[in-house]
Amino acid sequence: MEPSADALIAVVEDDDEIRRLVVGLLSREGYRVEEAQSGADLDAILARSVPELVILDLMLPGEDGLSICRRLRGHGGAVPILMLTAKSDAIDRVVGLEMGADDYLTKPFNPRELVARVRAILRRARGMGEAASSRRYAFEGLVIDLDARSLANREGEPVALTSAEFDLLACFVQRPRRVLTREQLLDWTRGRDASPFDRTIDMTISRLRKKIEAVAPGLALITTVRNNGYLFVATVKQLAP
Repeated sequence: MEPSADALIAVVEDDDEIRRLVVGLLSREGYRVEEAQSGADLDAILARSVPELVILDLMLPGEDGLSICRRLRGHGGAVPILMLTAKSDAIDRVVGLEMGADDYLTKPFNPRELVARVRAILRRARGMGEAASSRRYAFEGLVIDLDARSLANREGEPVALTSAEFDLLACFVQRPRRVLTREQLLDWTRGRDASPFDRTIDMTISRLRKKIEAVAPGLALITTVRNNGYLFVATVKQLAP
């Protein structure tokens, strides 16, 4: 199921030319777009609406993109974030992914690639259609609801995951005790638009491991299979609706 074209997207970019380009591209695709030039402008947007995606420039006047990303994730916020970076910002891109950005795109970028990335992120965030509909699974004291896109511990307390982290966990839960290659995980979570050299899967797995460890100390659910990929070792039980 493709994401609805009327999704609300916030574009945070201080370069007028780039911002107009991105807004124009997305508007022509039928998306609703809110423009911002700074973190303060984004806060004003968030005060009146909840976007389904934030396209966030790394270098901004005042509060930079990394700080904004950290702030959005600081209270368990799960709105997807696509970070725009310059080619020279490799280290900052890694930091951005560690802070919870779902994807990044380097400038200058191909307009068609931007649109493809946006579609892929929105598709993931909306649960990949019927494949994630009305299903709940239990494993090692945790319960994941693919329809509600939520994860909770044995006490029923929610575990905050980013959109990318949730999508990755959903892939593992639906294919337990099976070695999954990085290419398979990229395809299932990001679609055919992903680059075979994309390292975001490794970054997301690292973050996911830390979050599971935080709520269930000593629980190592995702193991690395050398030269093959990753294995979800938990026993998964499907729960009744």
